[in-house]
Amino acid sequence: MKSLVLVLSLLVFAATSFAQNKHHNDDNVVSWKNIVGVITALNVDNPVNNGNANDPNAIHSGTFPWSVRRGSVSVDLASGSTSFFVEGLSINGAQFSGTPGPITSVVGTLVCNPGQPNQVAIDTDAVSLTAQGRARFLGQLAGIPNQCTNPLFLIRIAGLPGANGLWIATGTERSFGEDE
Repeated sequence: MKSLVLVLSLLVFAATSFAQNKHHNDDNVVSWKNIVGVITALNVDNPVNNGNANDPNAIHSGTFPWSVRRGSVSVDLASGSTSFFVEGLSINGAQFSGTPGPITSVVGTLVCNPGQPNQVAIDTDAVSLTAQGRARFLGQLAGIPNQCTNPLFLIRIAGLPGANGLWIATGTERSFGEDE
């Protein structure tokens, strides 16, 4: 009987340790349940930084307002495993209204420590953006710093001279691990 109690106690301890480890590892995963387009007036910049558009770390916004039907993002800050999808990414207004206009590819950008002197922006590989505003990425991000506070995720224009790197959408409803 003592052996049975000992074995059951060890199993309970092991299961509890495993559950705590799993929860700890999940805390490395940051997710955004939705993606929304940049809200700006025509030709108005809305940079990600301390509000100083001349800051070399500033990530400038697209110069049109954008909307998104739906999307989501997940980044494992420890392993770099990253995925995002967006649907219905389109310009609101101007001659391109209701379409992605001339934008045919985008990158996802994880921004660690936004607005701080140690701000770091890490891009995914570029992915195609369809005429219906759909883009998907599944892969790795390299170089995520050990300290990635207040992370945010941007969708940015890729491969278009004069607009390359401008952010046009951002992740919203951020959560860590199992937080809901």
